[in-house]
Amino acid sequence: MVLPDRGRKGRESRIFGRNTPLGDPGARAPGTFARLLHRGHGPRLIGTRTAWTTICDGEFFCPGCGGDRNYQRRTGRRRFVFLGVPLLSRGDAGPVVECAACQDHFGVDALDHPTTVRLSAMLRDAVHTVVLAVLTSGGSTSRRALDAAVTTLRGAGFDDCTEERLAALIEALAADTGRIGDPDCVPGLAIELHEALGPLAPHLAPAGREALLLQGARIALADGPYTPAERDVLATAGCALTIDPDDVARLLVAATRTPR
Repeated sequence: MVLPDRGRKGRESRIFGRNTPLGDPGARAPGTFARLLHRGHGPRLIGTRTAWTTICDGEFFCPGCGGDRNYQRRTGRRRFVFLGVPLLSRGDAGPVVECAACQDHFGVDALDHPTTVRLSAMLRDAVHTVVLAVLTSGGSTSRRALDAAVTTLRGAGFDDCTEERLAALIEALAADTGRIGDPDCVPGLAIELHEALGPLAPHLAPAGREALLLQGARIALADGPYTPAERDVLATAGCALTIDPDDVARLLVAATRTPR
């Protein structure tokens, strides 16, 4: 007795083609349900669907768009779906941050990056703090130092800054602390430097952090060589900007060789 040749797909041929291998010209066409299960396109019959719920919204810097966009912070619940009907819970999803423009999802750590508007404000505050720290440490009485400081502040966006206003602010700060030109960095200034520069440092490239320190160094050099107090303030600023101490020393030397 000779058995029928089932071929390499004999099992499937028994189901769909009466012992005829699938793919043969004479094979019977599979039923409708079988075609839906085996087709590579069309509606998905089995899968997982996530139902999202918005927790809060706001504005953030979208890594996908490369700019400030609105966002929604969302959490979700996954469900197993069969024939379009959700059946079993598959656990929680998220939380995620969804961009309102590109619809992409990001981790919640994307909210740690400041918006461009916020980053600009942080940079302005950082320049202002460095300038005041350098002048308070001993350069406020020099008109050349004040002129260099005013130029730096105007370049940072303080268009209404004048020598008179800056001198009055320095005098008020000196009267408040009672220490000016002290070889040691005033503790209050050290705290302010870390508060203003610390949150900004992770978002600046190394060249940007060095440029910020060099601005303070040029103001300190405007009326002559560094004083011990100015060096101490600049070293504190470099530490707050996460610049290596050796690199701080290199930058301070490089500033003395730059034409002013």
